[in-house]
Amino acid sequence: MAAPMVKRSSLIINNIFSNYIRKNISKCKRSISFSRVNGGDNTSQTHFGYENIPEDEKEERVYKVFENVATKYDLMNDAMSAGIHRLWKDYFISKMAPTPGTQLVDVAGGTGDIAFRFLNYVRNEDSESYNNQDRQFDVETPPELRSISELDEISESGESKTEKAKSFVTICDINQAMLDVGKSKAENLGFSSETCFIQGNAENLPLESNKYDVYTIAYGIRNCTHIDKVLQEAYRVLKPGGRFMCLEFSHVTYPLIQQLYDSYSFQVIPVMGQVLAQDWKSYQYLVESIRQFPKQEEFVEMIRNAGFKMAKYENITFGVTAIHSGFKI
Repeated sequence: MAAPMVKRSSLIINNIFSNYIRKNISKCKRSISFSRVNGGDNTSQTHFGYENIPEDEKEERVYKVFENVATKYDLMNDAMSAGIHRLWKDYFISKMAPTPGTQLVDVAGGTGDIAFRFLNYVRNEDSESYNNQDRQFDVETPPELRSISELDEISESGESKTEKAKSFVTICDINQAMLDVGKSKAENLGFSSETCFIQGNAENLPLESNKYDVYTIAYGIRNCTHIDKVLQEAYRVLKPGGRFMCLEFSHVTYPLIQQLYDSYSFQVIPVMGQVLAQDWKSYQYLVESIRQFPKQEEFVEMIRNAGFKMAKYENITFGVTAIHSGFKI
């Protein structure tokens, strides 16, 4: 009796094991098939924070993030950074040091933070230049000759020889909600005539080639699916001699500060997002997306690979954020 029982038990175990193997082989085949459909080597996969998703999903998901946070974007920036982001952006513009007449394209800049700082800087430069010329004129030119000197500055066409071209900013953003916020701010600040707002993808800009003196992208490039395509488009739309400038969260270079920064990022920022914007998930994504962005040296190499020369970076606040730049030569 024992032998038949053992035999039957063996057959039952064998059947269970065989079924298990068949099921897992089937799963494996489905997995392999799925992998082949999606490129097999993860070329059609990308990250959305710490989540791996198909590339064609990322654009829509990022769009929804910024659609959700658009009206609270400036408030959250102030809260998350204790206002330090304003100093970072001011420093960014000072490193650019634009002059009157500079033509800027600001990509992923829907709310106008960089654009308005740029225009304020240029206005101040223009005002200082005018005041300096006026003081020099008062000292060197007798009052009775002032009108003659002014006439000499008028060309035969009736235009002033000293009149300078006006600076202008093209603001391009994929998210219409962010652009709407920027347009409203431009009207309130009196910048409507010096700005235009265009909806477009940073990877395929609806802009002319060789047109702009400076291309900026601040806290936007890490949200793009293909960073290399963004850099190629930046190179395309810049004039020869034009400058690429990127302000982006980066990687802290000091271990102790990194620990404190990580604790703050993951434990405080999503909570702020929930309290101030009723949106935990969007701010959790923003924190995670920073960690997925290439490290400073790696990003510099990507800029070089896009064709830019003199590519470099500068860490700010221990590498919490960084300025990357290069020239189209």
